[in-house]
Amino acid sequence: MINGSGFFVNATVFTGHGEDAFASAFRIEDGLVTWVGDAAEVAGQPATDLGGRTVLPGLLDVHTHPAVMAAQADALDCLPPRVTSLAALLDRLREHPSLGAGPDAWILGTGFDDARFPEGRAPDARDLDAVSTTQPVLVWRCDGHSASCNTRALELAGITAATADPPGARFERDADGRPTGVLTEIAAVDAVADRIPEPDTATIARRLADLDEHFLSHGLTGVCDLLSSFVADPLPTFRAARELGFRPRVALYPGWQPELADLTDDDRTGPIRIAGVKVFADGAFSNRTAWVEDPYPDSCEHGIRSISDDELRDAAAWARRNRVQLAVHAMGDRALNRVVDLLGDDEPWLDDQPSVRIEHATLVAPGLVDRLTRARVGIGIATHTIFLFAETSAYRNNLGPDQARVAYPIRALYDSGLPLALTSDRPATAWDDADDVFCSVAAAVRRLAHDGTDIGQPESITVPQAVLLYTGRARKLADLGPVGVLEPGAAGDFVVLDRDVFTVPAEELAEVRVAETWIAGERCWAS
Repeated sequence: MINGSGFFVNATVFTGHGEDAFASAFRIEDGLVTWVGDAAEVAGQPATDLGGRTVLPGLLDVHTHPAVMAAQADALDCLPPRVTSLAALLDRLREHPSLGAGPDAWILGTGFDDARFPEGRAPDARDLDAVSTTQPVLVWRCDGHSASCNTRALELAGITAATADPPGARFERDADGRPTGVLTEIAAVDAVADRIPEPDTATIARRLADLDEHFLSHGLTGVCDLLSSFVADPLPTFRAARELGFRPRVALYPGWQPELADLTDDDRTGPIRIAGVKVFADGAFSNRTAWVEDPYPDSCEHGIRSISDDELRDAAAWARRNRVQLAVHAMGDRALNRVVDLLGDDEPWLDDQPSVRIEHATLVAPGLVDRLTRARVGIGIATHTIFLFAETSAYRNNLGPDQARVAYPIRALYDSGLPLALTSDRPATAWDDADDVFCSVAAAVRRLAHDGTDIGQPESITVPQAVLLYTGRARKLADLGPVGVLEPGAAGDFVVLDRDVFTVPAEELAEVRVAETWIAGERCWAS
């Protein structure tokens, strides 16, 4: 690490305060920004020369899943372009180091996207039995909401034709009612995944610490883990990871359970803190479980509702009592409308950020944007463009024309003034490097998918606007501390880019890379 306390000059400094908020120099003392202005004002004073490069505040990914990344470290990456067919998926799983290690050793994979498979379907137990009949096999779909397992895994989980479907989820079945091994939605996946031996806290903490370079190389100095309870005891585990060298700030959002204990002041403070609780109101579009007003194309199905009114209100009451946010996974417009119906008129319980966060908010027609904006409770949106960019085939198959026109309306949401951020949801999408901020910026600006498909160009935004959704606007959505801007009193966190994101041709935006990441005035990572 290089300690750079003092003046920093010779840079194009985007401060995060607005689309045209630029400076050319700043000062950091004791880890905090103490001055931002024009380099001419400090000419002749000792300073760190940034070489004329572009500087941004430390980037914020306010919906990602480091706990999942750590817990699934033993799962093989089955994402495109490595895996684009069912046959390739099976070949990939046969590469797992646990194959042949004994009947208790699980063979795990994550990230398959059956929308790209020529076979046009997800693997089932019969397919995965070709990998092993004696060892359990489980592979998560790219959306994180579904998975497939082999016969042995079904046996270990005790799932038979007589097993009832979990609430808000399904064990897919054949014509005779026998489970096929396809697990639709999280409760069904968990019925099998809960049988996997869980690494101890020390192992998970070490794995989290090992993610430090990943986040810093992407310029991410603050993240929100939107299902931190994917690992046991997330708060002490993440704090242990910090002691081992994990440097980004983390706001934790455990999944809601009625038995969730109340928080202490210590739980809510510090660079690793609990900032909210998460619930699921519906599923995902890629498997047609998002809860929608209009049925899916060529179907009478409206998706799955994942939480009852009473459960949603109980979770909101817990968040209010504990003075943290309620984060609601809601992709479909019917799910969004129900959240506003139930909570929109409530008195807000937080002052500095929205009391309720909506995660994803896929289908948002103009009237729904207005409802969200007018909600008394205070609502913010954590959304993205990486899903449309990476999973365009699935969305094309599962959205009708009217739905496609209002899918991820980033410009409308930006113009609404709602607290808003672009996020990655890594690893729950079909893109190998989903938290590459500049891939996401390019998708928001160009509104083109990975294959060049138009994904709603009328809803495109400018580069400064997209960067704000990872900095100054994102900081208003979640409590990560004094981050996301370069101003007196803010954390001395910033990134230096390898080229000027504000002037490169649009077709080169996704090629922009972080050259250096600084935290509290210290250079922590360099390419």
